[in-house]
Amino acid sequence: MIQKVKQFTDSTNFTKALTVTFAAVLPVIILSQFGLFETGFALAIGAVLTYPADIPSNIKHRTRGLLTASLIVVLCTLIANLTYVIPLLFYPITIVLVFFLSMISVYGQRATMVSFSGLLAITLASGHIHYGWDILEYCLLIWAGGFIYTATSLLFNYLSPHRYTELQLAECLKLTSKYMKQRGHLWDIDANRDEITQKQLFLQVELNTNHENLREVLLRRSSNAGNSNRSRKMLLVFISLLEVLELALSTSFDHSKLHQKFSTSPKVLSTYQNLAYNIAKTLRKISKSLENKKEYKAKHKLLRDLEKFEQAIQDYKKARGKAAADVYLLTNMLHYAEKQIEKIKVIERAFTTKTSHKDMQGRDKDLEKFLKPEYYPLHTLKENLSLSSTIFRLSLRLTITIAIGFIIGGLFPLQNVYWILLTIVVIMRPGYGLTKQRSYQRIVGTVLGCIIAFGLLAVLSNTFAIAVLAITCMLLGFTFTAINYRIGATFVTVFVVFIYSMLNPDVNEVIQYRIIDTVIGAGLAFIANYFFWPAWEFIQLPVFIKKSIEGNRNYLEEIALLYNKKGEVPTSYRVARKNAFIEVGNLTASYQRMTQEPKSKQKQQTQAYKLAVLNHTLLSSLASLGTYIQSHQTSKASDAFNVVIQAVMRNLNYAIAILNNEENTAVTELEQTQELDARFTELKHIRLQELQAIALTDKQGFNEKMQEAQLVIEQLVWLNNLSEKIVKASKQL
Repeated sequence: MIQKVKQFTDSTNFTKALTVTFAAVLPVIILSQFGLFETGFALAIGAVLTYPADIPSNIKHRTRGLLTASLIVVLCTLIANLTYVIPLLFYPITIVLVFFLSMISVYGQRATMVSFSGLLAITLASGHIHYGWDILEYCLLIWAGGFIYTATSLLFNYLSPHRYTELQLAECLKLTSKYMKQRGHLWDIDANRDEITQKQLFLQVELNTNHENLREVLLRRSSNAGNSNRSRKMLLVFISLLEVLELALSTSFDHSKLHQKFSTSPKVLSTYQNLAYNIAKTLRKISKSLENKKEYKAKHKLLRDLEKFEQAIQDYKKARGKAAADVYLLTNMLHYAEKQIEKIKVIERAFTTKTSHKDMQGRDKDLEKFLKPEYYPLHTLKENLSLSSTIFRLSLRLTITIAIGFIIGGLFPLQNVYWILLTIVVIMRPGYGLTKQRSYQRIVGTVLGCIIAFGLLAVLSNTFAIAVLAITCMLLGFTFTAINYRIGATFVTVFVVFIYSMLNPDVNEVIQYRIIDTVIGAGLAFIANYFFWPAWEFIQLPVFIKKSIEGNRNYLEEIALLYNKKGEVPTSYRVARKNAFIEVGNLTASYQRMTQEPKSKQKQQTQAYKLAVLNHTLLSSLASLGTYIQSHQTSKASDAFNVVIQAVMRNLNYAIAILNNEENTAVTELEQTQELDARFTELKHIRLQELQAIALTDKQGFNEKMQEAQLVIEQLVWLNNLSEKIVKASKQL
């Protein structure tokens, strides 16, 4: 229990919650001593409204984002207060402002959170109107509160500059460990391989998000990496984890076939499975040591496990003779394990010894190209001003729902209409599934919070005790909002009721209206997401599928260039590989969201999953070919190889054309099939002649080229088959 509490208080969510609580509560406590509670409260509001924009990055981008958020918060508050006295101005301007703020989300995560701060400011300002010179004073205090939060955030970052990165890296290790464990499960003779594949796909989605967070904090400050052993170490571990994942993805085995082959010698496969599990456990162990700030000590002897597997292969050879085909399969498994352990040893060394520039040599080249550019062109906003844009649909939906909230507030005698608006802003999300989930959690959390608060206030009368509990609930509310929204909503409600109880003696009325307003706001958000330009996943699905195919096609193009030109792996290759991983993950995430939608809206769900699996399998095959080319001295690529690559590219382009409703731009399938049949035969004949010539003078070279020829031809055949299946599945979509 002590360890769990320690992990909780050391988490990123708790640290952020502590930052905003400290920045908001401290001015209130200090100024209250001088009878300036309202001044302190205004500063606290400014801090809380700036807080959402505090997302991890380097100091420059983080500070810029927070200052921008505080400025937008002030402008929104100023506009709302100035126009409120003239309803004909207030409502139209507020509605336009809501739409504009929603639309700036097209510029990415940071812009989305800045937008959220602005939306919260508008809704809150509509419930706390000031007049005359009080408006200017209030806005300046809000702005000052934003500065206080910015300074507090930077101070906390200075006190523990690397902790967020360490925790994200620990999460990356943990997720990679889970992925590797699923690969171990595949070796169970009765394994449900479809279910395991689905779990791996969903893990890939989580890994993509985690990788983007790590790129943001590690690569943006990579210019300082040369002066910091800690920075080099974390960057080295991150890159090594990417390589572990790529190697795992690039190496697939026909488990059913292998179980049949070695049914009479199960020990050889069970030994390998044990090795696979220990690889996963090692990554998990490293993750825990990093998370708990403890020195890493290796628990699993991976090299010993590798020796056991090697010995099992030798025992099999002795018992069965040199069954070349079977031993070749086992040797491939051994080589994969050797490479994987080699990369994990790099990670282990990073946590046990100092990392030098030599360790990073060649690995930190052009890292900035892996980051999304930090610029906000106007044409991006213009391109999204159509119903085909998910953000545009959300902006319309949110704007109209806020307008309905204002109308309901005007028609009925509700105490705090802005609570309805706040609930709408906080709950409404682009997807139906998440909005539905948050609506339910918000209502349950609010009701539960009101019951708890009412019960506590019935036995508590000491203002100091109530204030301490309010601060505690604020801290826990902000912490749990990102972890468990229902629990977070419960603590936030208790905090709000406690604050109102200190300001307003009639707290029962506050509780009553809090529940009513929350139910109305949650209900409006849920209904709006169903009826007002809903962004059902089947509408966006072709876009995700197309981008996934394009990502794989671009990756294949880079692999072909590398195979033809040889030499060092270019940055463009690594960027294409990263984008392919991200796009396949985005497609899987889209499928995940679809499963949360009403059954009537889960159109083409089977095809969506089929295409997600096909694109993931294609990515695996591409990674296999790319990994082989990088780790072997390959021979010159023949014309036949390039023709087959072009045929696969043509298939992928054909699938993209189908999704774009441009089928007539592609060549006929019959022409492709006839040409490929001839080319595969040609490729085999050319390689056979080349290898026979080599064999006269170099027996070892012959064996290596034979292995290369076999692997490359098999991959080409498999790539072509996959690309044809993608074409057929795209036609059926």
